[in-house]
Amino acid sequence: MHIKLIPTLGLILPLFTAVVRANVEKTVFLAPAPVSVPSEEPDLDDLGLERLSPQMPVVRTRLNASFPTNAAPGGTDSWFFLENLNPGQRYEVRVCWLATQPTSFTLTTYPLSNDWDQSVLTSMSNYAAARLATLDPTLQTNAIPRRASPHSSRDPLDPAPTSDSVLFLHVRAAADYFSTDQALMEDVPPVAVDLILDPFLFNVFPRSLVPTAGWIVLITVLAVVIGRWVVIEVGRAVNDARRQSVLEETKKK
Repeated sequence: MHIKLIPTLGLILPLFTAVVRANVEKTVFLAPAPVSVPSEEPDLDDLGLERLSPQMPVVRTRLNASFPTNAAPGGTDSWFFLENLNPGQRYEVRVCWLATQPTSFTLTTYPLSNDWDQSVLTSMSNYAAARLATLDPTLQTNAIPRRASPHSSRDPLDPAPTSDSVLFLHVRAAADYFSTDQALMEDVPPVAVDLILDPFLFNVFPRSLVPTAGWIVLITVLAVVIGRWVVIEVGRAVNDARRQSVLEETKKK
């Protein structure tokens, strides 16, 4: 039984691994040293980018996607702002999406600096302009305001630059399917995604996986205890059967 089961598991487990990876893409990074926010170039006011932070680590949204082209091999660009990071701490950002929307995602982080490539600046500017055009000017709650870091004693309404560990997150979404439906091939629907900012514990283990690891340890301990009990009971049954067999043979003699 065990000899047949082990090869079977060896064939099945990689299939489950492939299924999980198909719906999750991530990037891992170390939070940079604090910088002055906002800087003069580029100005962060009113960019309209959605933000992720340790205090608000999840954004549920829809991202535009497109088929790769020579001009945009990675698909359609989206931009986000990561703020209030702990300098030197390891983080990962994951994007999770439905298997019913086959998409290839590419995630890249950029520090706040003045030496960005022109194509990167153009991509972010175009995205910010398009996003701001869709927002109600009186309700732009997702725009990046000038505000102090929560660790600072400065007045939150102080317009002066403040110091914070921040990054820009660049997400590219490329449609990864073929369909006989001509409408789907010409007009790729937006992809429903969850963007998750996850800090690492001791820069080794993602914090969101701690409950899963706990369950794995618990199940492993229970499996060992139950396994030992089964072995003892089976051994006892075998010994009883052997003892009974010896007694019957003795009686016959």
